[in-house]
Amino acid sequence: MDLVYERRGAGRPVLLIHDMAADHLALLPLADAIAAGGDADVIAYSRRGYGGSGSPEPYLGTTVAEQSRDAVSLLDALSARDAVGVGSGFGALVVLNLLINEPGALSAGLLADPPLLAFAPDGARELSDQHARLAEAVAAGGPGAGVRSWLGGLADDAALARALNAQRAFFADWAGLASLALTRADLRAITEPVALVTGPDTSSAVSQATSALEQLLPRATRRTDGDLAAAARAILAR
Repeated sequence: MDLVYERRGAGRPVLLIHDMAADHLALLPLADAIAAGGDADVIAYSRRGYGGSGSPEPYLGTTVAEQSRDAVSLLDALSARDAVGVGSGFGALVVLNLLINEPGALSAGLLADPPLLAFAPDGARELSDQHARLAEAVAAGGPGAGVRSWLGGLADDAALARALNAQRAFFADWAGLASLALTRADLRAITEPVALVTGPDTSSAVSQATSALEQLLPRATRRTDGDLAAAARAILAR
């Protein structure tokens, strides 16, 4: 699987993994901010089906495990194992899976807005609301309307155009959101440091899930200001 990527800086490898309806271009400002410290080789890549990266035909669904295999293949191709994994949304699930099931791939993780709604008291309601909004948008305006609904007006015109061009990958991700089977024992067994980041726009259920992770992960730290670059810099400074 050919994955499009860009690198910034030199030093300890840092792998940036994007959320649904995004791509590596959306990660480049973060890559630049992390690399500015002078001690990080930051790799931003587009997951399968996004940003010019390859995908199977037809591409109807994916799993967190499949996305993790893609990430490991890229790390191996770039001789960049033992990286710091920085994942947002769906990408945070990939980082978690790498920490649990791919020994040696990552030396630390950063999880931004991890959508582990099974760990949140309000998770079932939020998931139901997400399904309803997406189904209503698709019924009214087709798949592109579903992507627009998911982004909620937060993407600029260029990012929105790229997301609409990658709508097959978005719906494949949607199908794979619930594919990561985690237990509390799995989380307690993670020995690597993990930074948890939420921000003012994080939903209540995702904030609850992040708080649950903070209690379960042995070496967790937490930020609530949404500053991924500062959280990544803090990991690199350890």
